[in-house]
Amino acid sequence: MANIVGAVGAALFVRAQWDHYSSTHSWVGAGFLVNEMWVVVAYLIRRPARIVSPHVRDWLFAFGGTFGGVLFRPNGAHIHVAVVIGANLQLIGLLVCGASFLSLGRSFGFAAADRGLKQRGTYRVVRHPIYASYILLLGGYLLQSLSLANAAVMILVLSCDVGRALREERLLMSSANYADYRCEVRWRMVPAIW
Repeated sequence: MANIVGAVGAALFVRAQWDHYSSTHSWVGAGFLVNEMWVVVAYLIRRPARIVSPHVRDWLFAFGGTFGGVLFRPNGAHIHVAVVIGANLQLIGLLVCGASFLSLGRSFGFAAADRGLKQRGTYRVVRHPIYASYILLLGGYLLQSLSLANAAVMILVLSCDVGRALREERLLMSSANYADYRCEVRWRMVPAIW
């Protein structure tokens, strides 16, 4: 039932992305549309979790990290060079996100859970590449619509994603292979930084 609810919720975002893409025909809009369509499919085919966090805090982090971006508003300063850089950051973020979804395969989830350790593709670079892609996506949007309110939204969402990453790692420490993976892939979200 949770998978169907997740798929239906993601389908609402697909509909919104389709409306946006239909009116703008932008590459970034097409990328968001494809990524959201993958999320719908991922909910329907995902691997059952061995462990799912029962902690409310973990679910709040997941909710804030996933849906906090809807608080962005297109008002603010639209400086041409920042808009161009922002669009390119979002395009790179979408490519990283799509590659990460492919690397993750059926182990897709929402809140902290153990659906099996992934060590291929983007997961060989950082331990949380989807959250890393969100940094690029959120930063790109902020550059395109510069405002204090949008900066606050970005800080909120990234804080939730940092919390998510830490809570997921805590849960995964019960897996025998995770300690070895942490030694092999040193960085959580940003290579050479964190």
